[in-house]
Amino acid sequence: MSSRIRSRIIATCFTATLLAVPLVAFAGLSSNSTGLEAAAAGSGLTGGCSSAGCIADVVGRVINVVIGFLGIVLLCLFLYAGFLWMTAGGDEKNVKKAKDILLQAVVGYFIIGMAYALTSFVLSNLAAVTAPASEAAATAPAPAPAP
Repeated sequence: MSSRIRSRIIATCFTATLLAVPLVAFAGLSSNSTGLEAAAAGSGLTGGCSSAGCIADVVGRVINVVIGFLGIVLLCLFLYAGFLWMTAGGDEKNVKKAKDILLQAVVGYFIIGMAYALTSFVLSNLAAVTAPASEAAATAPAPAPAP
């Protein structure tokens, strides 16, 4: 296989990956899983916020875009470090540089994941706390029976 064909295949796979990553990243997000609808209803908005200019929707979209962008940057770091390692040719300096980049990318992945988990936790609990009494009673766990 010639190097020209190989480089085109690699470029095609890389482009397809860059186009597919945001679709996968946004697949699991919905207004029900983020707790934004419950928070809007708890703040006194009837039926939640349905317009495109609602602050809750805008903030949710901004967070989703930032997390999606960080995922793309993380993927690029993994690919760069892997390429650097594979083309090191036994040079310990390049191998160490690639390992350092991989380690930093993994640490960044966990930081991004923890930030998303913390944000999701805070938003869902904020929605539960600020919900009106009728909704809070419907979502609150039943008290344990007395012995």
